[in-house]
Amino acid sequence: MRQKLIIAAAAIVILGIGAAVYFLFFTGSATVTTVPGTTSGLPMSGPETSLPGETTSTTTSLVLGSPISVGARLVKIAAGPIVPGEIIVNKEGTASTSPESTVSYIERQSGNVYAYSTLTKAITRISNKTVPGIQSAVWLPDASTAFVRYLSGTDFSTLNTYALPVSGSGGFFLSQNLSDISVSSANILTLASGVNGSSVSLARTDGSHSSSVFTTPLSSLRISFVGKSQYLVFTKPSATLMGNAFLVDGAGRFSRIAGPLTGLVALASPLGKWVLISYTLGNAMQLKLVNVATKESVALPIATIADKCVWAQNDSSVYCGIPMNPSGSNYPDDWYQGAIHFSDRIWKIEVASRYAQLILDFTAETKDALDAEALSIDASLTTLVFVNKNDGSLWSYSL
Repeated sequence: MRQKLIIAAAAIVILGIGAAVYFLFFTGSATVTTVPGTTSGLPMSGPETSLPGETTSTTTSLVLGSPISVGARLVKIAAGPIVPGEIIVNKEGTASTSPESTVSYIERQSGNVYAYSTLTKAITRISNKTVPGIQSAVWLPDASTAFVRYLSGTDFSTLNTYALPVSGSGGFFLSQNLSDISVSSANILTLASGVNGSSVSLARTDGSHSSSVFTTPLSSLRISFVGKSQYLVFTKPSATLMGNAFLVDGAGRFSRIAGPLTGLVALASPLGKWVLISYTLGNAMQLKLVNVATKESVALPIATIADKCVWAQNDSSVYCGIPMNPSGSNYPDDWYQGAIHFSDRIWKIEVASRYAQLILDFTAETKDALDAEALSIDASLTTLVFVNKNDGSLWSYSL
């Protein structure tokens, strides 16, 4: 009996040592960055009512992994997929700290908001309010709120637009089934379209003081701000239909600046001096600059879809993903629908000289193809961020 007890005790000790070694050396713990002002590794959602279909995540792992420095200036921030639409905000340095830029973005799977620091090369999850299935995001310029759009309902026929604060509380819904939305530092511009035409409304960024801006018998439109007092309106691009682009003033008066052109896409500059337009001619992509004041246009030496571009915030230049040897001819429809993919290089176009300069040859840096979308640039023109449409990954490039 004594011998059996000794053997049993020895077995228990050996098992205990084995378990201790396993947990000590073979299991890891997630590294969590604590957000200032929170009492735990991750801030929790506020007390507001949950969104339809929303779940609350309590995991502390960073699902998207760590940033990877591919080259001296190119960083793969997240493997993704992320929600198209991200923003870069510059932070001034002090006597003891260096300036940095922060890239805010949303993971598609969970809807969690993350921030990447170009200074520390670290990712912090700043909100774990879970809004799955987000299709796109538009940010306020200070990155405090993202207006996210997602489908709901048993047949996913309802399009919701939700103001998602990165703080995790105080969000609100806009009207359902909005056709488009654009934001500035002070206002939200929304478009509602139907068989009888479209109406555009303006509200403050907290959703209050909503008022009608104009109505039009045109439907299937896209909208954006042009400077402080005008709006850009253009028909949704189609490879088989002629499109037009208009400037609309505060009184609702329309002035055509481009069209009719096939596959027309328009992108206004931040200060409202220029509009970049793309269209197709003979199954080939074309790119032009339109002077808002004179309505005159000038052709550019390279071509792409305007949705693959981003303006510098001082209107001096525009950065674009330019396809190399693009295949297909049904532009831009096939690209929007994912039927074709491009292999892009990033070019910078100087507005004053119309000079095009190669900025990034992605294929040479990574050996992979880049189909650039959702480009974003900081006010200091130091960092360019873009999503690779091929896999939904997020990248940054130091200019």
